Amino acid sequence: MKKPMRYILLGPPGAGKGTVAARLSQTLGIPHVSTGNMFREAMSSGSELGRLAESFIGKGNLVPDEVTVGIVKDRLSRSDARSGFILDGFPRTAPQARALDGILSGLGAALDGVVYMKVSDEIVLRRLSRRLICRDCGEIYNLDTMPPAREGRCDRCGGELYQRSDDAPAAVLERMREYEEKTSPLVDYYRERGELIEVDAGVDKEVTYRELLELMSGGE
Repeated sequence: MKKPMRYILLGPPGAGKGTVAARLSQTLGIPHVSTGNMFREAMSSGSELGRLAESFIGKGNLVPDEVTVGIVKDRLSRSDARSGFILDGFPRTAPQARALDGILSGLGAALDGVVYMKVSDEIVLRRLSRRLICRDCGEIYNLDTMPPAREGRCDRCGGELYQRSDDAPAAVLERMREYEEKTSPLVDYYRERGELIEVDAGVDKEVTYRELLELMSGGE
């Protein structure tokens, strides 16, 4: 039986966390646990936590930590996460990181590492301002590095491609500011614990993917 692989991906918006995590999930056979997906699943399930999350999201408010932590705990307790997971989008703050410590302790589990995907502000701005997303399946494209075969249409499902409002340059700068203020302290939190692994995410995403695959699979 293979040893479980439990990793967190940290990094600013545009570092490529979601894209790389999705590929690693398929290759390694462990779930990609993203905050967005967890919220959507919880809300569609009609669970108490899902209804709570929807009550905040529907009003455009941030979901409180206690609700988010409950949803994460529920997700990591599922059978498919016993073999490991790649956590993307959580934790975002030091209090959330401490809450995750408690969740893992209760499950008798421990992290194998926290990958910090480093990338410059210039690259983040360029990547996000050129990003398009499919309205139907959520596939992500970049007009510079991974353009669709047909302008404005998804290669996978044919859905319409659009730019999210928070990918506009002014919004990207605000997201980067918020990241530095709230999330970057996690880098120090995990570095002090000896769990941080730094990876250059400013290179081609295939290079980043191969590096993380080697890291997480232990060279197998």
